[in-house]
Amino acid sequence: MIIVLGSQKGGVGKSTLAVSIASYLIKLGKRVIIVDADDQKSVLTWYNNRPESMPHIPVTGATGNIKAMLKEHEKSYDYVIADCAGRDSSEMRSGLMAADVFISPLRPSQMDLDVVPHTCSVFTAAKDFNETVHGYLVLNMAPTNMFVNEANQAADVLLDFPEMKLAQSRVCDRKAHRDAWAESLTIFETHNTRAQEEIESLVKEIIL
Repeated sequence: MIIVLGSQKGGVGKSTLAVSIASYLIKLGKRVIIVDADDQKSVLTWYNNRPESMPHIPVTGATGNIKAMLKEHEKSYDYVIADCAGRDSSEMRSGLMAADVFISPLRPSQMDLDVVPHTCSVFTAAKDFNETVHGYLVLNMAPTNMFVNEANQAADVLLDFPEMKLAQSRVCDRKAHRDAWAESLTIFETHNTRAQEEIESLVKEIIL
């Protein structure tokens, strides 16, 4: 299966989410590779800083038209996860041509909601050529405070975009994600069970 993560805006936690999804699938015994197709190369930097004592997580880089590369990796891995730039890029558009699942994370903010129409239009155009791809909008970095209603308000707005399905699972803005990334660890190599459960719930909903 090929999973592409993309967004029209940076700072939505896309790379962290890609690594978290990959690490959970690996935990299940699946063969997984992450393709870092973002010119910032955040995942590759994370990978290169990873302690040698930790389990190996395959990561490779890619630029330009990545469709053929993703298809080639699919022959050797159960899951190929492509992390594309936080903008409309050739990597994201070509990746969508090969994708089984497209995940577009966004924060529950007006700035993020403003770019959803463009994301949906890119996805719809891709679906004309790749009819079997499934697209999901994922509320990421949502407030952990139950009294802050931003995520629910954002979810109500996102229901107006039927081109892509709003995932019921949400991933909260937890310090554990930032701490794990700083140490080049996955969230499943920490002790934060709440963060782990959110990733598990998301993967079970839209991938497994």
